[in-house]
Amino acid sequence: MVGTQLNWDQYATAWARLHGGFDPRVAAPVVRAWLRFAYHVGYVLGRLRVSPTAVTVVGVLLCFCVPLLVTRPGNGLFLGALFVLLAAVADSVDGAVAVATGRTTRLGYVYDSVADRLGEVAWLLAFWLVGAPGALVVAGGALSWLHEYVRARAVAAGMREIGAVTVGERPTRVSVALAGLLVAGLAGLIEPDLAAGTITMATAVWVLLAGFGLGQLLSSIRRALIEAG
Repeated sequence: MVGTQLNWDQYATAWARLHGGFDPRVAAPVVRAWLRFAYHVGYVLGRLRVSPTAVTVVGVLLCFCVPLLVTRPGNGLFLGALFVLLAAVADSVDGAVAVATGRTTRLGYVYDSVADRLGEVAWLLAFWLVGAPGALVVAGGALSWLHEYVRARAVAAGMREIGAVTVGERPTRVSVALAGLLVAGLAGLIEPDLAAGTITMATAVWVLLAGFGLGQLLSSIRRALIEAG
């Protein structure tokens, strides 16, 4: 029922239905802890009648702050990393609010997907502002977008599951953005010119993982659709 708060077991069951049958109760300890954290925050926000869409909007605004912060002298890169982390929390919590309160909708799913892509554009823009080559930044964005587009088209073509969980998924991009800005900030403390080189390496890692992940996804989709007939 819409508006009814779910306990953890009910939430995990509902979450699994929305994520290709993957049960968060049997996930790796770190993943399970993250999802339980998102559930508890989402539960509280649901009790306060905060809507999932409001959390999504906050997450996007946090992402948009990242390229503005990284150009600040001194602690700008560290602040950018902090806002990436806060945006990642919002990205998990908006879905948790929706599931925990029974307010999942197809429109909300679309909004969340668009918000994720806009956030990643903001992070890559921050990489470029710090010194990553434009071509590498564009390649990272294009491969990540293509990854999500291919999966969406495969579902539309009849694939019932989410396909392979690849090395290029959204959590990987969050991790690369967060770690890249943190390491670049530390490198900049040693020598300011090192920040650009460090963020370039982080962008290259993003591109490599996104490319390999896309290959994994295409292989999985091919098998799934052939088996489906």
